[in-house]
Amino acid sequence: MISPLRIFRLILLFVLFFGIFLYATPSIPILCYHRFAPKINDSMTIKTKTFDSQLQWLHANGYTVISLETAVEYIQGGIKSIPPKSIVITVDDGHKSVYTDMAPLILKYKVPITLFIYPSAISNATYAMTWDQLRQLEASKLFQVESHTYWHPNFKRERKRLSSQEYEKFVTIQLIKSKSVLEKKMGHPIKYLAWSFGIYDSDLLLKAKDAGYLMAFSIDNHNAKAGINTMAQPRYMILDGYDLKRFESIVSGKEDK
Repeated sequence: MISPLRIFRLILLFVLFFGIFLYATPSIPILCYHRFAPKINDSMTIKTKTFDSQLQWLHANGYTVISLETAVEYIQGGIKSIPPKSIVITVDDGHKSVYTDMAPLILKYKVPITLFIYPSAISNATYAMTWDQLRQLEASKLFQVESHTYWHPNFKRERKRLSSQEYEKFVTIQLIKSKSVLEKKMGHPIKYLAWSFGIYDSDLLLKAKDAGYLMAFSIDNHNAKAGINTMAQPRYMILDGYDLKRFESIVSGKEDK
């Protein structure tokens, strides 16, 4: 018969081991932005001075902005360590303000940025960047273009609207055509996907993997980490209404519950 003291010691060892395992699990806040401007134009706009103050705060408080590529390698165990207090910055859609308003700050602070782009808008929509502008940003070695589906659909709405066969073709266009067009235009492999509107389901997760994406990202407001489905890693939506106290809460991991 095992003594109560031995049972207590075994439980304590289990708790300590499990706690160390949780602590050691790679966990990184990935931030998601959309548009930038001197003043607020809509709910997705971040004032340029707000973004500038966030970059200043990160630098002053010892944070390191790492590339999405580095974060993925760390989460998947390909590399063993990253700088303390690491975060990732991503920007969705391809709005022209990324080139006119955001890029000067990125060149100033020299931090890596991932741009999730839906290619149907590029060089077509008046609000979007051009292919030449995207290539200029990538030439700086600070920006990397990845996929945000082909034309930013609402998958829930399209699933209800289309027949099963039509929906299958639709998903293929959104996931595979986006990837192929971006690869042709940008001249490098497209490995990552951001779900439009943050919408995904189990079927879409499988299709994204089958389409050849290495990892995909939502906006589920948690830290990205090992143990989460690789096709649904979370990001934090950043809004202009967040003051530096709320921003600190996100990047420090306090909101990763």
